[in-house]
Amino acid sequence: MKLPLILSIVIGASLYSDLAVAKKRSTLRADQFRISYVAPKNPAHEPVFRLLKERQTLEKFKNFLSPIRLPRPLLLKLEGCDGDSNAWFDGDAITVCYEYIEDAIRNAPNETTAAGITRIDAIIGPTIEVFLHEVGHAVFDYLEVPVFGREEDAADAFASYVLLQFAKSDARRLIGGVAYTYRLEASQPSTKKNPFADEHGLPAQRFYNVLCIAYGADPKLFADLVEKDYLPKERAEGCSDEYDQVTRACTKLIRPHIDQGRVKRVRAKRWMQFAPLD
Repeated sequence: MKLPLILSIVIGASLYSDLAVAKKRSTLRADQFRISYVAPKNPAHEPVFRLLKERQTLEKFKNFLSPIRLPRPLLLKLEGCDGDSNAWFDGDAITVCYEYIEDAIRNAPNETTAAGITRIDAIIGPTIEVFLHEVGHAVFDYLEVPVFGREEDAADAFASYVLLQFAKSDARRLIGGVAYTYRLEASQPSTKKNPFADEHGLPAQRFYNVLCIAYGADPKLFADLVEKDYLPKERAEGCSDEYDQVTRACTKLIRPHIDQGRVKRVRAKRWMQFAPLD
């Protein structure tokens, strides 16, 4: 095959790819999130249901996530799950169970921990993180984002990265609340038949992963993680690279689908309200 013909094929394929990408982007829309508080089947969940609705929890998530351009609407739903403390993305909906929120409230410490984690940190942190984790799955699916390795690990990284985009004081508290939950889970017997075969990482691994990404993002803000030996020094040495890896992926694969005008308006607001939830 002659060189000019090869070049014309390559150029043609490149132009076709560019046009396809442009066409795909033209079908994406911001503010595609919808919300639903499903009335609980279990009367015991009524207090959690009323609390979340009164605090406009889903409305805040909807507004915070609104800069993400999606090809179709995505439903954010709170619902009773027949005793299953869980959350998932399926089809065009993200479901977070009242049982999951109830567990976060039940497991939160009554007094501030030695690591500085308050009761409200341990409730709000994992609540926001679980939504962001499932939004990560939805974004990968909706935007056809390629993922190396396990998607659950990628969704964890996505959630941690977004948490770290909050104001520093809020990011510090949110990460602390998430880490508290993973550490508590790691200290308890697993309810899974074979946790080593699960698609999710072990709780202890997820604990160190979130601390590493946080330390890599801001070694000064999270310096005590290493000083107090919550994060081993040998792991901490590579955490800036781990955070940079996540940043490059989000910048290249997801940022082009973000409405930057909306981002500015979102960042101008103070989203975190740390009033007691119970």
